[in-house]
Amino acid sequence: MAMRFPYGPAALSMLILSILSGAWLALNPIPPKKATLVMWTFAKTHYDAYKQAIPSFEARHPGVKVDLQLVSWQAVTSRLQAAFLSDLDVPDLVEVEISAAGSFFRGPLKDVGFRDLTDRIKQSGLYDRMVQARFAPYTSRGRIFGLPHDVHPVMIAYRRDIFDQLGIDVSKIQTWDDFIEVGRKVTIPGKRYMLELPDSESSRFEPLLYQRGGGLFDPQGNCTMDNEIAVQTMLFYVPLVAGPHRIASDLGGGQIFTRAVEDGYFLCMIAPDWRSKTIEVDVPKMRGKMALMPLPAVYPGGRRTSTWGGTMIGITKHCKYPDLAWELALHLYLNKDDLAQRFRDTNILPALKEAWDHPAYDEPRPYWSNQPLGRLYAKLAPDVPFQYTSPFVATAKGKLSEALVACVQYYKQHGDNGFEEFVRKRLKQSADEVRRLMRRNPY
Repeated sequence: MAMRFPYGPAALSMLILSILSGAWLALNPIPPKKATLVMWTFAKTHYDAYKQAIPSFEARHPGVKVDLQLVSWQAVTSRLQAAFLSDLDVPDLVEVEISAAGSFFRGPLKDVGFRDLTDRIKQSGLYDRMVQARFAPYTSRGRIFGLPHDVHPVMIAYRRDIFDQLGIDVSKIQTWDDFIEVGRKVTIPGKRYMLELPDSESSRFEPLLYQRGGGLFDPQGNCTMDNEIAVQTMLFYVPLVAGPHRIASDLGGGQIFTRAVEDGYFLCMIAPDWRSKTIEVDVPKMRGKMALMPLPAVYPGGRRTSTWGGTMIGITKHCKYPDLAWELALHLYLNKDDLAQRFRDTNILPALKEAWDHPAYDEPRPYWSNQPLGRLYAKLAPDVPFQYTSPFVATAKGKLSEALVACVQYYKQHGDNGFEEFVRKRLKQSADEVRRLMRRNPY
């Protein structure tokens, strides 16, 4: 009598497949990775540029192979956190977006997954050769874990042709009071607005907060999103986007944004260097009709710029060849000719100050009414504000957006009546929620 497998034919089939697959893997082992260094980047423009730069690095280091991988910025955070925890599939170098960087600095310094680059940066002179403010977002407890890729100074992009038609002289717009005065004259509710600003999230609020010297956190990691600077910024911002004298509106991105700019619905936009390229790509018909001006100052003689966005490159503790990885980071971030070409392709100003001497930064740009785009941004770059981070930065950003929405709703219903008191209470509520989370998770 034939013996039957006691767990049924399905389980028997699985057992046979397991044995066969195991035997196949034993005879055909997965070949070891040939790359000497593995690097992740989340930006397609960076990936394309580095693909061009890496061969010369490999040529200078015979036998060295760099495996450059494009990983979405959302996946970088989740996948890298998981890799650090499991110690599996950890790359040697990683580019991390500024709003996610703080999440990797959680815990005691000895447990941070990135190597401490402070001594390398200071001893090499890079701390002085780069815009120092750009190290702040990648610094935790006085130690620097990332090399800054960019500066992202902020200007105002505007419809030059319409400004000319309306007789607006941008040289006379020195402060936000000047800007608002002009905006109230030219804004036509529902048809034309002086400025594109959202009333439901804080992406543009934050640069205006930084311009005033404020931020979500201080250098020690304390939550400061309800201090006096934040209160005054909110009192300034909300009437721009709500109420009877609003001069700003928001329609979102994509084709709606393109049409809004083409139709003159928006006359001005907050434009860090990277967004100037986005505008070129999204609104190509405006070539020769757009121009840039410095951000209006909060007070006469004050700061005429801010910052929005950013990227760092870090070396993980998993990396077996940290000196070689450091050389690769410098190769990608310090070559003046490569940086110049990337600027031509992306409009992104590098953090290396000496790179701005290249002729590329003085080239006139036809799209921007033949303005020397690079020189305009470079002139403002040394004055970009410091932006401090925390492992709780993502939470703080979300809570700030919630506070903005609440303040906008209050202002629409009540106007100035009790508005300042409401702003103070609402910002404190959001900040206290962040602080409670920080107390429960001290690392």
